[in-house]
Amino acid sequence: MPSRRRAAYGKRVALPSGLTASITLKVEEGDTALAIGSGDVPVLATPRLVTLLEQASVQALGDRLGPEKTSVGYEVQLAHLSPTPVGSEVTAEATLESVEGRRLTFRVSVTDARGLVAAGRITRVVVVRDRFIERAQSEL
Repeated sequence: MPSRRRAAYGKRVALPSGLTASITLKVEEGDTALAIGSGDVPVLATPRLVTLLEQASVQALGDRLGPEKTSVGYEVQLAHLSPTPVGSEVTAEATLESVEGRRLTFRVSVTDARGLVAAGRITRVVVVRDRFIERAQSEL
């Protein structure tokens, strides 16, 4: 079994760099730092930004991984540069920048009507869905 697992996980993922997706969100009360508990101000929360960017990175991959594979979050590097109040619209964009084995690194950004809100990189790792879930559950 170990050699089969190594073979499945050790393969390089064949994806072209440049895959991109964007998601637009109108900021509501539930998206704020105050509502989420990551702060006490009524502006777009950093954890909500991360979620939005993760969604964009998953959307950029579409169905290119096939039915038995998925990607999971590995690392987030993000600078949250500007506050966004309730009622504003933000657009999160993720572009696949590099593929190293199973690691997929996305260049990410969030903008609003005033300009850049956040920028950074998100790395995701391609896994075999059933094996990943099985492993997670076996560690309980």
